[in-house]
Amino acid sequence: MRARDLAEPHPFVTTADDVIDAARMLAEQSLPALLVLDTGTQPYAIVPGSQLIQRLTPVYIAEDPALASVGGDQLDRELAERLAGLTVAEWAPRCLYPPRVGPDAWRMEVSALMARTHSPLVAVIERDSSGVTLLGTVTAARLLQLFLQVAA
Repeated sequence: MRARDLAEPHPFVTTADDVIDAARMLAEQSLPALLVLDTGTQPYAIVPGSQLIQRLTPVYIAEDPALASVGGDQLDRELAERLAGLTVAEWAPRCLYPPRVGPDAWRMEVSALMARTHSPLVAVIERDSSGVTLLGTVTAARLLQLFLQVAA
């Protein structure tokens, strides 16, 4: 099976979108990752939810979790204040080059890329004289569904 047959639409944000709206979309739709497109609709970044959580957690708390119980709700308010007015590009700069494949990539090629990059989704793109077009994404869940069908 080729990538073009596996690709499905995936919600996305752009680098210019508000970061709070982007995080809200990820949470409300239970997405595995945030698909970020540049302003020209090309894949800019794929940021797994775990990396977004890492960006939300102050470094000093990640290094010493005992401090988390000291700050309580005040830490949440400080985080909200720090995020207010930021764009996706300002808050989550390209921390993971978006794994991408062409429409003719085989399913196992997509799987290998996903495993190598530790990304829960891969962008399927098509290049032509006018640039790059996003055809959709392949998620880890989609690949697992197909693998399990064969195993059944």
